Amino acid sequence: MSGLVFHERVGLEGRRISPFSWRIRYALAHKGLDPKVRPTRFADVERIRTLSRQELTPILEDGDCVVHDSWAIACHLEDRFPDRPSLFGGKIGRGTARLLNLWSDTVLHPPVRRLILADFIWCLDPGDRGYFRRSREAQYGASLEETSADRESPLLAFAGACRPLARTLDEQPFLAGGVPAYVDYVVFSVFQWARIGTPQDVLGAGNQHAALRAWQARMIGLYDNLADRFGHYPSDRSGSDGRQAVASPNGKPVT
Repeated sequence: MSGLVFHERVGLEGRRISPFSWRIRYALAHKGLDPKVRPTRFADVERIRTLSRQELTPILEDGDCVVHDSWAIACHLEDRFPDRPSLFGGKIGRGTARLLNLWSDTVLHPPVRRLILADFIWCLDPGDRGYFRRSREAQYGASLEETSADRESPLLAFAGACRPLARTLDEQPFLAGGVPAYVDYVVFSVFQWARIGTPQDVLGAGNQHAALRAWQARMIGLYDNLADRFGHYPSDRSGSDGRQAVASPNGKPVT
Protein backbone atom coordinates (compact mmCIF):
# COMPACT_ATOMS: atom_id res chain seq x y z
CA MET A 1 0.00 0.00 0.00
CA SER A 2 1.26 3.47 -0.91
CA GLY A 3 2.65 5.37 2.06
CA LEU A 4 3.78 2.36 4.09
CA VAL A 5 7.49 1.61 4.31
CA PHE A 6 8.69 -1.47 6.20
CA HIS A 7 12.29 -1.53 7.42
CA GLU A 8 13.34 -5.09 8.23
CA ARG A 9 16.59 -6.80 9.13
CA VAL A 10 18.26 -8.77 6.33
CA GLY A 11 21.22 -11.10 6.26
CA LEU A 12 23.25 -13.02 3.72
CA GLU A 13 21.80 -12.78 0.21
CA GLY A 14 18.63 -11.12 1.43
CA ARG A 15 17.67 -13.69 4.07
CA ARG A 16 15.06 -12.41 6.52
CA ILE A 17 16.77 -13.10 9.83
CA SER A 18 14.70 -11.28 12.46
CA PRO A 19 11.88 -13.05 14.32
CA PHE A 20 10.40 -9.65 15.16
CA SER A 21 10.24 -8.69 11.49
CA TRP A 22 8.60 -12.02 10.66
CA ARG A 23 5.76 -11.17 13.04
CA ILE A 24 5.11 -8.02 11.08
CA ARG A 25 5.48 -9.71 7.69
CA TYR A 26 2.66 -12.03 8.72
CA ALA A 27 0.63 -9.19 10.21
CA LEU A 28 0.89 -7.22 6.97
CA ALA A 29 -0.15 -10.25 4.94
CA HIS A 30 -3.06 -10.85 7.34
CA LYS A 31 -4.21 -7.28 6.72
CA GLY A 32 -3.67 -7.57 2.96
CA LEU A 33 -1.07 -4.80 2.96
CA ASP A 34 1.92 -4.63 0.64
CA PRO A 35 4.33 -1.91 1.81
CA LYS A 36 7.56 -0.79 0.27
CA VAL A 37 10.37 -2.74 1.95
CA ARG A 38 13.69 -1.24 3.01
CA PRO A 39 16.13 -4.11 3.69
CA THR A 40 18.27 -3.13 6.68
CA ARG A 41 21.65 -4.48 7.74
CA PHE A 42 23.29 -3.96 11.12
CA ALA A 43 25.62 -1.60 9.24
CA ASP A 44 22.64 0.68 8.51
CA VAL A 45 22.32 1.71 12.15
CA GLU A 46 22.78 5.44 11.48
CA ARG A 47 19.84 5.47 9.07
CA ILE A 48 17.71 3.73 11.69
CA ARG A 49 18.80 6.13 14.44
CA THR A 50 18.03 9.14 12.26
CA LEU A 51 14.62 7.76 11.39
CA SER A 52 13.46 6.50 14.79
CA ARG A 53 15.89 7.76 17.48
CA GLN A 54 16.73 4.18 18.41
CA GLU A 55 18.70 1.32 16.82
CA LEU A 56 16.35 -1.64 16.39
CA THR A 57 14.18 -3.01 13.61
CA PRO A 58 11.49 -3.55 12.49
CA ILE A 59 10.25 -0.06 11.80
CA LEU A 60 7.12 1.00 9.95
CA GLU A 61 6.77 4.38 8.28
CA ASP A 62 3.18 5.42 7.68
CA GLY A 63 3.34 8.85 6.14
CA ASP A 64 4.80 11.12 8.83
CA CYS A 65 4.29 8.48 11.52
CA VAL A 66 7.29 6.28 12.41
CA VAL A 67 6.59 3.25 14.60
CA HIS A 68 9.22 0.92 16.02
CA ASP A 69 8.89 -2.26 18.11
CA SER A 70 6.94 -5.17 16.62
CA TRP A 71 4.11 -5.00 19.18
CA ALA A 72 3.62 -1.28 18.63
CA ILE A 73 3.61 -1.84 14.87
CA ALA A 74 0.97 -4.58 15.15
CA CYS A 75 -1.24 -2.31 17.26
CA HIS A 76 -0.73 0.53 14.78
CA LEU A 77 -1.81 -1.70 11.89
CA GLU A 78 -4.87 -2.85 13.82
CA ASP A 79 -5.94 0.71 14.65
CA ARG A 80 -4.98 2.20 11.30
CA PHE A 81 -6.81 -0.40 9.21
CA PRO A 82 -9.88 -1.44 11.26
CA ASP A 83 -11.81 -2.38 8.10
CA ARG A 84 -9.31 -5.13 7.26
CA PRO A 85 -9.11 -8.55 9.00
CA SER A 86 -8.42 -8.12 12.69
CA LEU A 87 -5.10 -9.25 14.15
CA PHE A 88 -6.53 -9.61 17.65
CA GLY A 89 -10.29 -10.11 17.39
CA GLY A 90 -11.16 -7.22 19.69
CA LYS A 91 -9.94 -5.60 22.90
CA ILE A 92 -9.93 -8.79 24.96
CA GLY A 93 -7.99 -10.57 22.24
CA ARG A 94 -5.48 -7.74 22.11
CA GLY A 95 -4.89 -8.03 25.84
CA THR A 96 -4.41 -11.78 25.57
CA ALA A 97 -2.07 -11.34 22.62
CA ARG A 98 0.03 -8.93 24.67
CA LEU A 99 0.49 -11.59 27.34
CA LEU A 100 1.53 -14.20 24.77
CA ASN A 101 3.84 -11.69 23.11
CA LEU A 102 5.68 -11.13 26.40
CA TRP A 103 5.67 -14.85 27.20
CA SER A 104 7.21 -15.63 23.83
CA ASP A 105 9.92 -13.01 24.28
CA THR A 106 10.85 -14.07 27.80
CA VAL A 107 10.24 -17.85 27.82
CA LEU A 108 10.23 -19.25 24.28
CA HIS A 109 12.79 -16.98 22.64
CA PRO A 110 15.81 -17.24 25.04
CA PRO A 111 16.52 -21.00 24.77
CA VAL A 112 16.26 -20.87 20.98
CA ARG A 113 18.69 -17.97 20.94
CA ARG A 114 21.27 -19.97 22.91
CA LEU A 115 20.79 -22.97 20.63
CA ILE A 116 21.32 -21.15 17.35
CA LEU A 117 23.83 -18.36 18.12
CA ALA A 118 26.94 -20.13 16.81
CA ASP A 119 25.16 -21.23 13.63
CA PHE A 120 23.28 -17.98 13.13
CA ILE A 121 26.34 -15.87 12.39
CA TRP A 122 26.65 -17.60 9.01
CA CYS A 123 23.22 -16.25 8.04
CA LEU A 124 24.51 -12.68 8.29
CA ASP A 125 26.07 -10.50 5.66
CA PRO A 126 29.86 -10.89 6.06
CA GLY A 127 30.13 -7.17 6.80
CA ASP A 128 27.83 -7.55 9.83
CA ARG A 129 29.45 -10.60 11.42
CA GLY A 130 32.12 -8.76 13.39
CA TYR A 131 29.59 -6.44 15.02
CA PHE A 132 27.21 -9.30 15.77
CA ARG A 133 29.92 -11.43 17.34
CA ARG A 134 31.30 -8.59 19.49
CA SER A 135 27.90 -7.42 20.72
CA ARG A 136 26.50 -10.88 21.52
CA GLU A 137 29.69 -12.13 23.14
CA ALA A 138 29.67 -9.05 25.35
CA GLN A 139 26.07 -9.86 26.38
CA TYR A 140 26.86 -13.46 27.28
CA GLY A 141 30.41 -13.04 28.52
CA ALA A 142 31.50 -15.96 26.32
CA SER A 143 32.10 -16.77 22.67
CA LEU A 144 29.16 -17.68 20.46
CA GLU A 145 30.51 -21.21 20.27
CA GLU A 146 30.79 -21.50 24.05
CA THR A 147 27.30 -20.09 24.52
CA SER A 148 25.81 -22.70 22.17
CA ALA A 149 27.95 -25.61 23.36
CA ASP A 150 25.50 -26.77 26.03
CA ARG A 151 22.47 -27.94 24.05
CA GLU A 152 20.79 -30.02 26.72
CA SER A 153 19.68 -27.20 29.02
CA PRO A 154 18.14 -24.93 26.35
CA LEU A 155 16.53 -27.91 24.59
CA LEU A 156 14.86 -28.93 27.84
CA ALA A 157 13.74 -25.34 28.46
CA PHE A 158 12.36 -25.07 24.93
CA ALA A 159 10.54 -28.41 25.19
CA GLY A 160 8.97 -27.29 28.45
CA ALA A 161 7.86 -24.00 26.92
CA CYS A 162 6.30 -25.89 24.01
CA ARG A 163 4.07 -28.10 26.17
CA PRO A 164 1.14 -25.66 26.49
CA LEU A 165 1.44 -24.88 22.78
CA ALA A 166 1.28 -28.57 21.89
CA ARG A 167 -1.72 -29.18 24.15
CA THR A 168 -3.56 -26.24 22.60
CA LEU A 169 -2.77 -27.44 19.07
CA ASP A 170 -4.01 -30.92 19.90
CA GLU A 171 -7.44 -29.34 20.22
CA GLN A 172 -7.49 -26.68 17.49
CA PRO A 173 -5.60 -25.92 14.26
CA PHE A 174 -4.17 -22.56 15.34
CA LEU A 175 -3.28 -20.97 18.66
CA ALA A 176 -5.99 -18.38 18.01
CA GLY A 177 -8.58 -21.11 17.30
CA GLY A 178 -9.99 -22.03 13.90
CA VAL A 179 -8.05 -19.39 11.98
CA PRO A 180 -4.63 -17.78 12.55
CA ALA A 181 -4.17 -14.42 14.25
CA TYR A 182 -1.36 -12.39 15.75
CA VAL A 183 -0.75 -14.85 18.60
CA ASP A 184 0.17 -17.44 15.95
CA TYR A 185 2.49 -15.02 14.20
CA VAL A 186 4.30 -14.17 17.43
CA VAL A 187 4.99 -17.80 18.31
CA PHE A 188 5.72 -18.89 14.75
CA SER A 189 8.30 -16.12 14.40
CA VAL A 190 10.51 -17.98 16.90
CA PHE A 191 10.14 -21.24 14.98
CA GLN A 192 10.85 -19.44 11.71
CA TRP A 193 13.95 -17.85 13.25
CA ALA A 194 15.22 -21.33 14.09
CA ARG A 195 14.36 -22.64 10.60
CA ILE A 196 16.53 -19.92 9.07
CA GLY A 197 19.19 -19.62 11.76
CA THR A 198 20.40 -23.20 12.21
CA PRO A 199 20.46 -26.49 10.29
CA GLN A 200 19.48 -28.26 13.52
CA ASP A 201 15.90 -29.24 14.34
CA VAL A 202 15.05 -27.55 17.63
CA LEU A 203 12.01 -29.80 18.06
CA GLY A 204 14.17 -32.91 18.05
CA ALA A 205 13.29 -36.40 16.88
CA GLY A 206 10.20 -38.45 17.65
CA ASN A 207 6.46 -37.87 17.51
CA GLN A 208 6.05 -35.92 20.75
CA HIS A 209 5.74 -32.68 18.77
CA ALA A 210 3.40 -33.92 16.04
CA ALA A 211 0.78 -31.23 16.69
CA LEU A 212 3.41 -28.49 16.70
CA ARG A 213 4.93 -29.77 13.47
CA ALA A 214 1.53 -29.87 11.79
CA TRP A 215 0.81 -26.30 12.95
CA GLN A 216 4.23 -25.17 11.73
CA ALA A 217 3.49 -26.65 8.31
CA ARG A 218 0.16 -24.80 8.22
CA MET A 219 1.90 -21.55 9.17
CA ILE A 220 4.55 -22.01 6.48
CA GLY A 221 1.85 -22.50 3.88
CA LEU A 222 -0.09 -19.35 4.77
CA TYR A 223 -0.16 -16.42 2.36
CA ASP A 224 1.27 -18.32 -0.62
CA ASN A 225 4.05 -19.96 1.38
CA LEU A 226 5.26 -16.69 2.87
CA ALA A 227 7.79 -18.41 5.15
CA ASP A 228 9.61 -19.99 2.20
CA ARG A 229 10.01 -16.92 0.00
CA PHE A 230 13.51 -16.15 1.21
CA GLY A 231 16.64 -18.22 1.75
CA HIS A 232 16.92 -20.77 4.52
CA TYR A 233 20.12 -21.77 6.31
CA PRO A 234 23.14 -21.38 3.97
CA SER A 235 25.03 -24.51 2.99
CA ASP A 236 28.28 -22.58 2.55
CA ARG A 237 30.17 -21.47 5.66
CA SER A 238 33.07 -19.83 3.88
CA GLY A 239 34.50 -16.41 4.63
CA SER A 240 34.96 -14.57 7.89
CA ASP A 241 33.09 -15.71 11.00
CA GLY A 242 33.43 -12.26 12.54
CA ARG A 243 36.49 -12.92 14.68
CA GLN A 244 39.15 -10.23 14.56
CA ALA A 245 42.34 -11.28 12.88
CA VAL A 246 45.55 -11.15 14.93
CA ALA A 247 49.12 -11.03 13.69
CA SER A 248 51.18 -14.23 13.69
CA PRO A 249 54.97 -14.27 14.20
CA ASN A 250 55.50 -14.20 10.44
CA GLY A 251 53.34 -11.12 10.08
CA LYS A 252 50.43 -12.83 8.37
CA PRO A 253 46.94 -12.48 9.88
CA VAL A 254 45.48 -15.48 11.61
CA THR A 255 42.10 -15.99 13.27
